[in-house]
Amino acid sequence: MNAPNVPPVLRAYRLAEKFPFGRSLFTRAFQRVAPYFRTIPVRIQSVEPGIAVVAMADRRSVRNHLGTVHAIALCNLAELTMGLVVEASLPRSHRWIPKGMSVQYLAKARGEMTATGTFDLPDPMPERGEMTVPVAVRNADGETVFHADILLWVTERQPAN
Repeated sequence: MNAPNVPPVLRAYRLAEKFPFGRSLFTRAFQRVAPYFRTIPVRIQSVEPGIAVVAMADRRSVRNHLGTVHAIALCNLAELTMGLVVEASLPRSHRWIPKGMSVQYLAKARGEMTATGTFDLPDPMPERGEMTVPVAVRNADGETVFHADILLWVTERQPAN
């Protein structure tokens, strides 16, 4: 991808990576753009076209009454990861909006969680359509404890009048 076609999120991440604490600064900046994601303690670990990886620290604030990571904290982590990978992958000619999310709780979620979202663009890119972004969340042992399939509605941007 040449520079004008690089999605802004990807360009910002690649720039931030060049500096000490750049990933932390990028994470904070991303959370300022999407403030709801400040409700979970995350660190964006990598962002590339087709894949994003985000870690969520184990904090009391994300645990439920059983001492495991709360279901909605896992959903938030999955949605944040999906947003990153889509923003880093989708051509600038298109836009997206979440349409639905189906989730599976596969094991008790304890400790730090790491989410990996993948997004494969069709070739050729359609003007509009549904696309699904799978996100797997693993514990520190690498066990998948949660899986989300996030359905998007993707359309071409309309030219400004």
